[in-house]
Amino acid sequence: MAGIYVHIPFCHSKCIYCDFFSTPNLTTSDALINALIKEYGRRSTEINEPIKTIYFGGGTPSIIAPERLARVCKIFPLSNIEEFTIEVNPEDVNQVSVKAWRDIGVNRVSMGIQSFCDDELRSIGRRHSADDARRAIKCLLDGGITNISCDLIYGLPGQGIESWRRSLSELLSYRLPHISAYCLSYEPGTALYARMTAGKITPTDDMILAEMYQYFCEAAADAGYEHYEISNFALPGMRSRHNSSYWNETPYLGLGPGAHSFDGSVRRFNTNDLKTYIRTADITVIDEETADERFNDKLITALRTADGLDINTLTSDRANYILKASEPFVTNGTMTLQDSRLRIPESSWLRTDAILRELIVI
Repeated sequence: MAGIYVHIPFCHSKCIYCDFFSTPNLTTSDALINALIKEYGRRSTEINEPIKTIYFGGGTPSIIAPERLARVCKIFPLSNIEEFTIEVNPEDVNQVSVKAWRDIGVNRVSMGIQSFCDDELRSIGRRHSADDARRAIKCLLDGGITNISCDLIYGLPGQGIESWRRSLSELLSYRLPHISAYCLSYEPGTALYARMTAGKITPTDDMILAEMYQYFCEAAADAGYEHYEISNFALPGMRSRHNSSYWNETPYLGLGPGAHSFDGSVRRFNTNDLKTYIRTADITVIDEETADERFNDKLITALRTADGLDINTLTSDRANYILKASEPFVTNGTMTLQDSRLRIPESSWLRTDAILRELIVI
């Protein structure tokens, strides 16, 4: 199988923590759609496997009029699509939009809630309220889209353990097929980072972050969710098929400004300059990775998941290298090796970056 990712770089406004490429200027949305169609026409033959998943991400694809999105969808091979996801914000969800998304083939929605506490939402510049999120979930379910994924963020300014537990408890009460939890990240260049360096925001203590994450893991497990990737949890059989492609080397074609692609052997990326992309729709650059970089990519993505790294997929020299490099971690219990599968267990996932630094080839 293979997938298509479409990057829609428009947002109503930029959240203070976001470092993804996005812009509030919607005046070029028609031109973007034309460029996406042109790019797909040029690159559709790069992927030789049947397309099974489509993912509209951003940005905020839900702010684009469905009829514009439909123009793009008409050129895709939709007959074999098993999972068609659109990322949305709660304030864009209503009866009309839900019906329109279903009409163009969407069968899965990924929605950023981040918190069910209004003070916390305001602290990070979110436009929606907790009640907006509640209404959006009900609207999606009533409108026939039941395959819903919702995100929360832990470590928000002013957020404590009890507030985090309340947000998580409310999210779990909906028993949605898929939920995600992300630690607030202070990325250089964001407004959040600027406020931190100016002393206006103090990052949450690492011990509290660890407690929040542990509570999420335990509560999700008690509710029957499978923790299949560091930040992602799914009810049985409801893993995100498209996002899993990034972690298991499934080919995918990335369209739009800033989008990345992988055809099974070569990685490519597009310019993230919107004006340049719209003008040309052909600035796609091959990422000239070395053999070591490709190995590191495989290592980093596989060890984010519960499935881990299959040693049998490596060449003998790479297998020997990783078995030797990981031996101290297996010995001390921060990694496991069973049936040729090397894994970082859930109890060590917060230490993943530190472990990977010792395993990657430099």
